Amino acid sequence: MTWDYLIYFAVVAVALWTSGAWAAFKEKHVAATSLTVAGLVGFAVFIASMWASLERPPLRTMGETRLWYSFFLPLVGLVTYVRWRYKWILSFSTLLSAVFICINLLKPEIHNKTLMPALQSPWFAPHVIVYMFAYAMLGAATLTAVYLLVRKRAKEAWGHYWAWDPKETWAAITWFSYLVYIHLRTSGNPKPTKALIILIVCFVFLQMCWWGINYLPAAQGSSVHTYNS
Repeated sequence: MTWDYLIYFAVVAVALWTSGAWAAFKEKHVAATSLTVAGLVGFAVFIASMWASLERPPLRTMGETRLWYSFFLPLVGLVTYVRWRYKWILSFSTLLSAVFICINLLKPEIHNKTLMPALQSPWFAPHVIVYMFAYAMLGAATLTAVYLLVRKRAKEAWGHYWAWDPKETWAAITWFSYLVYIHLRTSGNPKPTKALIILIVCFVFLQMCWWGINYLPAAQGSSVHTYNS
């Protein structure tokens, strides 16, 4: 198998991934998963064939690592889709993968079969494969962040970022009071009496944060964290 065959495998894989992304939007979960897996299998066949042809892992050049990235992006997108049912993630992962495939088609980086001595290690292949998979996961996380920011849904469950909600305010008081305790205990003070008193006060604050705010007039009907009504 040579690099020239990439375009054939890539066209089939991208077509399957695109079909899977479309099926996801149509709420056809089985079809979306099956089509995406089929595209991954086809692309994996090309990578495995390149591995056999080169007689080494195709991980040496930037083009070869982009090959793995193009494979892992739809894989991570599929895992995210199966776990959280984000219908859009397959479309984004397919688009990103297609971009890296096009870069490889326009700028193939072909080298000889030999590896430099520093790369002739049994850890070479798993090392690069694992970090390329991690890069793909971070890419998917970035896509999710951009999507949520654009759609302005990242704080849907919590209201505003800080609205002086009684629950949030008492949570901050509790948090800072425990920080004071930790500071006193780690400051080398030979008399821990003050820190122990603060620890008791901290627990009182914690109870107020946990259930005490339910009885505050300010929390009645205004706090998004009060569930007793």
